[in-house]
Parts: sequence; structure tokens; C-alpha cells
Amino acid sequence: MDPQLSPQGASRRGLMTSGVGVAAVAAAAPLADAARAGPAAKDPASQGSGFVAAKDGAQIFYKDWGSGQPIVFSHGWPLTSDDWDAQMMFFADQGFRVVAHDRRGHGRSSQTWGGNDMDTYADDLRAVVGALDLRNAIHIGHSTGGGEVTRYLARHGTDRASKGVLIGAIPPVMVKKATNPEGTPLEVFDGYRTALLADRAQLYIDIPTGPFYGFNRPGAKVSQGLINKWWRQGMMGSVKAGYDCIKVFSETDFTDDLKKIDIPVLVMHGEDDQVVPYKDAALKSAKLLSKGLLKTYPGLPHGMATTHADLINADILAFIRRA
Repeated sequence: MDPQLSPQGASRRGLMTSGVGVAAVAAAAPLADAARAGPAAKDPASQGSGFVAAKDGAQIFYKDWGSGQPIVFSHGWPLTSDDWDAQMMFFADQGFRVVAHDRRGHGRSSQTWGGNDMDTYADDLRAVVGALDLRNAIHIGHSTGGGEVTRYLARHGTDRASKGVLIGAIPPVMVKKATNPEGTPLEVFDGYRTALLADRAQLYIDIPTGPFYGFNRPGAKVSQGLINKWWRQGMMGSVKAGYDCIKVFSETDFTDDLKKIDIPVLVMHGEDDQVVPYKDAALKSAKLLSKGLLKTYPGLPHGMATTHADLINADILAFIRRA
């Protein structure tokens, strides 16, 4: 490990090039003048976006486009539902109803002080599913969002779900410990916390510039637009949620959750994922799922759903259409 990753050093650039890192989970701030609506309208033709009230009153922003079988997207740290642009447009055009929300503390949702934990994230997702009356849904989660989907399906059951997709997802568990000796050392995540508190704005430039999209690899085609979009999403969110979520995505253990899921789940992971190493994530998750299907992608990065959207979307569509 780069010596700059020590809790004392916590060099942002060292963190970004360490090869292990943060699981995407987008952060966000609520719109100052946004309507704080009650139960969301259930008609997707008349409701393009809105807010759903969580159990504690937190307002969860969502987008709800198109009609047909619902696909529900859960984003990574510290992003927002905007990270699913390529998927929302593609699948709506394919005849699906597409729904994505901003996790609490991220994007346009409430910046709560508490509730930044995986159980509450899953409960907030259930509130969105219930308010929009989503049934037979396909749940797709990236990075931390993959953890959210896993906890949701295990905690709330699959009565309203038909399939799941985990993309570059954090399960079973990221942090190194006795039961996960191949994991990422805790000191790496301590370094992220230090960097976030020291200069969150710079950290949110370094991550997409470096490992997230693989832009630090020789010959990579760098998109400044994607870097700017990543930064914008992260800075929309609460610094408190961004800080708390590092513990959530690094230390939450989903081993038992994966074992409980009884619907087909596609596990997709880039083999050059520098954020969530695929050997400690996808390979293990697929074995723990009773109906898991593993698909890995040589050379692709953590953010492959954006950098290689055509490929990823086609594979997800094929999985959805499988009997």
C-alpha cells in the first residue's frame, strides 16, 4: 500500500492511485425551494419527479419516467440518481418504467444528521417502492447502491421484486478482518475520512480523475465532462452523509443478506476495478447467492456502466429478458 495512505499522511493523490478505494455512493444537498411533498403520485405519466417521505420524515428525491415493468436504480457514493443517465434513457426507450432516487444526504434528498446506515437506506428504498406502488421490479445497484439493493431484498423480501443486478458492488464486505483476510485494510478508509474532512472538493476531483473511470491507466480516453459531473454530484450532498457512508460501504457485512435472496441476481464487475476489487466482491457474492449469475469484464473500471454503457446496458437487457 502506498505509504501516503497511512492515517497520518492521507495524501489525496495517493488515495486515488492506491488501487483500492471508495465504493461509489453519491452525496447530495436538497433544493432550497423544492416542494416537500407527501405520498408520491403513482401515475408515471403525470409524475416525472418528486419526493417521498421516509419513516423519519426525511424527503427522498426520485425520478419516475416511462411506463412498463419497473427498473429501480440505486446509485453509489457520493453520487446521485443522475449517475444513471445512460441507463434511464436506454431502458425507458426499451419500454420500461425507470425509477431512481437520491439516497438520503445525497443529491436533492434531505441532509439528515442521522440515518446514514445501510438499514435506513434499505428502508428509504422501500418507502419509494411503496409510494410509487412498484411491483415485479428489477433492482439495479452500483457500488454502495449494490449494497443497498442487497440489504433491501434481504430485509424487505422479494414480494415486489423479480430480479436484481449488482454492478461493481461492495458485497459481501470490503474491509479486511479475520473473516475477510483478502479485504482492504481499515487504514485505507481512515485515509479517505481524513481527506474528506481536509478538502472534500479536491477529493471529489481526484477520485473520478483517477481510479473510478480508469482514467489513470495508460492510454485511457479521459472525459473532463464526466469528471466534472462526478464532482458536481458529490458536492451536492452533505459532508456528514459523505463521511458516515465511508464506514457504511467499507464495514457493512452482507454475507447473510446474500444468502437470503431468492430471486435471480446478475453480478457484473470490471476486472480492472480499482475501487472495489472484483476478486473480493463479485466472485464471492455470486457464490453466496442461490440464483446468482456472474459476469466479469476484463480491463473495465469501476464506473463501467458509464464508460461502457452500451455493453453493460445490452447485457442487463439480455438478463432481464431471460426466462
